[in-house]
Amino acid sequence: MKAAVVTFPGSNCDRDLAVALEQAGAEVVRVWHKDSQLPDGIDLVGVPGGFSYGDYLRCGAIAAHSPIADALRAHAARGGYVLGICNGFQVLTELGLLPGALMRNTGLTFLCKPSVLTVGTADSAFTGGYAKGQRISIPVAHHDGNYQIGAEGLAQLRDQDRIAFTYAPAINGSVGDIAGVLSENRRVLGMMPHPERAADPVTGGTDGAALFTGLATALTHA
Repeated sequence: MKAAVVTFPGSNCDRDLAVALEQAGAEVVRVWHKDSQLPDGIDLVGVPGGFSYGDYLRCGAIAAHSPIADALRAHAARGGYVLGICNGFQVLTELGLLPGALMRNTGLTFLCKPSVLTVGTADSAFTGGYAKGQRISIPVAHHDGNYQIGAEGLAQLRDQDRIAFTYAPAINGSVGDIAGVLSENRRVLGMMPHPERAADPVTGGTDGAALFTGLATALTHA
């Protein structure tokens, strides 16, 4: 699997994401936000957490208009895989690659702590390393992680089995306690918790490692 990790001004989890992918066996290249093209042969694009462009206007709004944005949309349009984590999830909603929006947390507080997630579906390259209904511990670090979508959109996510993870218990006011969602073709995942921070026993916790190893296995044999 060949992966690209995009860095924006204010990204602070790009190296962590690259390391987690490398540890899972991926070949990783780094892409700068001012690049207009992705390298050839990319299977997966990772959009990391942080505060892209300082989170001015709305979280992820400026990143969605960066020079690399068109290449990212084109990659997704041709069936490429995309993983957006935390601020990356916000960027993917601003790009229109995922439905819904991320709002301020209930209580207007920044959350930085371990969170318990329930795996909503194992039917994707991202979640195939887990079992449906499995409980895992993945840390969160966000102020705008309150996922919101209209009733019709929520029904579609549920009917199409596109809710990848939910919080258990609720932590930030997200509708349906949603922590991560998949695109219609199941090749784009956005999630607020940070699996790259739970992928190495040295840094505490390994529940996130199965996301990266499962993804690498699925794409290597695709």
